[in-house]
Amino acid sequence: MTSAEPNPIRVLLVEDHDMVAEALQLALDRADGITVVGRARSRAEAVADAGEHEPDVVLLDRRLADGDALGILAELGETGARVLVLTGDATPSVAVQVAKAGGAGLLLKSSQLGVLESAVRDVAAGGVVFDPELLPEIFDRLTGRAPARGAELTARERETLDLLAEGATTEEIGERLGVSRNTTRNHVQRVLEKLGARSKLEAVAVARREGLIG
Repeated sequence: MTSAEPNPIRVLLVEDHDMVAEALQLALDRADGITVVGRARSRAEAVADAGEHEPDVVLLDRRLADGDALGILAELGETGARVLVLTGDATPSVAVQVAKAGGAGLLLKSSQLGVLESAVRDVAAGGVVFDPELLPEIFDRLTGRAPARGAELTARERETLDLLAEGATTEEIGERLGVSRNTTRNHVQRVLEKLGARSKLEAVAVARREGLIG
């Protein structure tokens, strides 16, 4: 009497770029014991499809057309699926956000397909997958030993940062916030100092990398 074949690992792809999604699906469907049960293109579709298809693993692109996908990690986790996030820039700050929201791992989009397959298997088996080089800083941030970059920004400075990300000029920021030009300049300067940036563009880039803005 032969033993029954184990059930395949059911994967839901959440990716809004067709070529990337097709490549991922092809690679995973070719892997033994893994099957792609569906594909979502937005955050809303991801949550609905996770409830419908009951995947073991959700392979989630961090940046979707309708926003930062980290915002739905908790909802996806409530379906019983384990979530592996794909990102173009795996920073300690983003990794901490994934871990805090209950995600099972963070993987670079540039990873080889064999690494992706292995990560899916590890996550399905109950493991977690984070770049070993990130783990010490992830631990320090989760335990409060090391503050996240930008953690000291005030509410008004965060508003200033959001407006900088929208491409607003100093004059436009002052008008939107209802403050003087000098006050606006002070807010911008403090944002740059707290993010360790030398320019507005660099500040926005740092903030995106650290997950402070979508």
